[in-house]
Amino acid sequence: MKFAFIIDPIGKLNPSHDTSVALMEAAQVLGHEIWVTQVHQLNVIEGQTWALLTPVRLTPIVRDQGRWVVGEIWFSIEQPTLQPLENMDAVFMRTDPPVTIPYLYATYLLDYINSEKTLVINSPHGLRTANEKMYALQFKDCIPTTIVSRDKRVIREFVEQESAAVLKPLGGKAGEGILFLEPSDRNLNSLIEISTQQGLYPVMIQRFLPEAKDGDKRIILLDGEAIGAVNRIPTGQEFRGNMAVGGRVAKTEITDREYEICQKLAPKLIADGLYFVGIDVIGGYLTEVNVTSPTGIREIDLLDNVSLGEKVIAWVENKIKTRL
Repeated sequence: MKFAFIIDPIGKLNPSHDTSVALMEAAQVLGHEIWVTQVHQLNVIEGQTWALLTPVRLTPIVRDQGRWVVGEIWFSIEQPTLQPLENMDAVFMRTDPPVTIPYLYATYLLDYINSEKTLVINSPHGLRTANEKMYALQFKDCIPTTIVSRDKRVIREFVEQESAAVLKPLGGKAGEGILFLEPSDRNLNSLIEISTQQGLYPVMIQRFLPEAKDGDKRIILLDGEAIGAVNRIPTGQEFRGNMAVGGRVAKTEITDREYEICQKLAPKLIADGLYFVGIDVIGGYLTEVNVTSPTGIREIDLLDNVSLGEKVIAWVENKIKTRL
């Protein structure tokens, strides 16, 4: 089969961390052709989505004494060609957030792939539907007490009511812009003004979960089923557990409560075409639903001695075959 991956520039990816590389590597190991492109290389020509596609060959990374070892040259590319994405059996939309206007336009271009010929993961419609912060609000019994507002008075009252809260920009990624708020902070009004850009943009405010010190668990879901998890633990004075801000990763298990959360999300995720998803759970509460470019596979594989990438690709193979 032929698989296309819409990614950021491949030379800027970290093969020992990036889930996109793990998926491409797994697809190659299982005998498939790998092609890459970027959002600015997408086109609609005569009612079809075309892309400038570049063939890629990867040198798989290897485990060595509890870490990943990457070769000096871990990929090679050939000359790109402009062709319809319907030539591919599957297309993985894996451009990293934030979700910008060009990103949204790219999802509209992907709408012109014939879904009967080519599987798109995740669905362009689903990507537009699922803001990674707002999507979780549908599952009220799974999330901590939460509001979304741009009104300084409303936000301040919520922080005073909860004693401590966490502010999240709706378009943020990798922990960027997340703030810990307390009523006694003399900078509270300024923090709200900066985050909302003087009331221009709404932000999410959630009750602070003290369990965050024990970790922010990333759970990977495939077709609504939990297939693996990794715990991300804050280090030093940092209250965020995100790997991008220095969070330490640790082996973990999925609890009964977390399986229950996954089961509640599954029907909606599948209905929206969100097949490959990463959810974040703190203290038994769902905090985010990551759909654009969920990461964590490399860390889970290393800690659990598994290959989630191969599991994902095997699922894609079966999905394609059952649709033929």
